[in-house]
Amino acid sequence: QVQLVESGGGLVQPGGSLRLSCAASGLTLDYYAIGWFRQAPGKGRERVSCISSSDGSTYYADSVKGRFTISRDNTKNTVYLQMNSLKPEDTAVYSCAAGRRSYYCSNYGWPSLYYGMDYWGKGTLVTVSS
Repeated sequence: QVQLVESGGGLVQPGGSLRLSCAASGLTLDYYAIGWFRQAPGKGRERVSCISSSDGSTYYADSVKGRFTISRDNTKNTVYLQMNSLKPEDTAVYSCAAGRRSYYCSNYGWPSLYYGMDYWGKGTLVTVSS
């Protein structure tokens, strides 16, 4: 049974940092494109970042570019999202997802990343507030 479990969320002050983890069981993450998504209260789901399975390329939403970094540790079967310089508008539930088709984490597939994900975690809440 495939499971993706996010952790690392919490309450942080503006300008602070958090590192989210996405731990997988039942699949080997380095064979999958991994995406991070978020959904703020009362808003739709937003793609945040992805890391490809083919060459490790990474992609970011404009709203987080330069502040967030996605990475993977294949020895731990875990993908991370390092979030720095957090802003109140980053408050959301963050979820990770895994997709078998590397196309969706690429220059061409990035806009459709959501549709390329096959497995989803339940999410972790990040609250940025003073």
